[in-house]
Amino acid sequence: MTYWNADRRWGGIFDVDGKTIRLEEEELRTQAPEFWDDPKRAEAQMKVVKDLRKWIDLYRELHAATEELSLAYEYVKEEIISEAELDAAYAHALAMLENLEFRNMLREEGDQMSCVLKINSGAGGTESQDWASMLMRMYMRWAEANGYKLTVSNLLEGDGAGIKTVTMQIEGDYAYGYLKGENGVHRLVRVSPFNAQGKRMTSFASVFASPLVDDSIEIEINPADYTWDTFRSGGAGGQNVNKVETGVRLRYNYRNPDTGETREILIENTESRSQTDNRENAMRLLRSMLYDMELQRRLAEKNKIEAGKKKIEWGSQIRSYVFDDRRVKDHRTNFQTSDVDGVMDGKIDGFIKAYLMEFAGTEAKD
Repeated sequence: MTYWNADRRWGGIFDVDGKTIRLEEEELRTQAPEFWDDPKRAEAQMKVVKDLRKWIDLYRELHAATEELSLAYEYVKEEIISEAELDAAYAHALAMLENLEFRNMLREEGDQMSCVLKINSGAGGTESQDWASMLMRMYMRWAEANGYKLTVSNLLEGDGAGIKTVTMQIEGDYAYGYLKGENGVHRLVRVSPFNAQGKRMTSFASVFASPLVDDSIEIEINPADYTWDTFRSGGAGGQNVNKVETGVRLRYNYRNPDTGETREILIENTESRSQTDNRENAMRLLRSMLYDMELQRRLAEKNKIEAGKKKIEWGSQIRSYVFDDRRVKDHRTNFQTSDVDGVMDGKIDGFIKAYLMEFAGTEAKD
């Protein structure tokens, strides 16, 4: 069997030696006397150090697991442990390898950041609004299962059921890298519970993911280009929500640096009962959106994914959820599963991995 010494090659694949040398260099920078004179730059530098350490620690854990696997193989031959225990050791090492390979695909700028996820219901009233709320729950369950912090920064409920739109912040390492492939139109086909004749209905909802920027990333925003409105937050929440204008609406005039065309970006935030906090978070969401737009512009300039452009374009239909046929299929990768209930309960890692396996390597090429 060949996998016993495979970890000797993995160090080269994951460039562990190069990362170790770079970690030493980056740590030396943190020891400079004036290091904390610029807190934002210092925090950004500490994040670089943290990410490199994480990579090296994960590789060392993988190396230890393969060593244990080699011992387990010998122990089985000597009948010290059972074959079931060997299989468990193999599954553990394989899972760690796949996790490291997964992270190795997330090396584009912004991949390591937290994520802003926005869901909009399509045309179709109650049916599509219910579908948008189902997608919201799916991503919330995924975030919960993966240990991410999730905050709903804005929610507009539907007229009869579901939601019209929701903006969520999913905070944690690589959240954007994992969810960036969710951009696009999600299509639902089912027998509608809202249709008296029990007809099969098709609904659509759009999902947009962008990196959630932090204070270490500077985005210039001209005060002359935006205005504020305030409004009373809707929904349950007590007298304060009903009587005080704590909700904020930020309108920003974005000018495309390539075409010169301008368009309005509208961001609403009702997360907090404090208008000041809502203003700060709305501005953070705007900075995140502008940062993501710049990343997309650079990506288009490099023309690195022209062959797959039609497949991964934001406005295209990316996935179908056909409840009656017990099938969920991604149209870009052809990955599909019959576990519809599991998918709607947040088990979407198969789709995420298939997308990254097919497209991440293409994005990372120079």
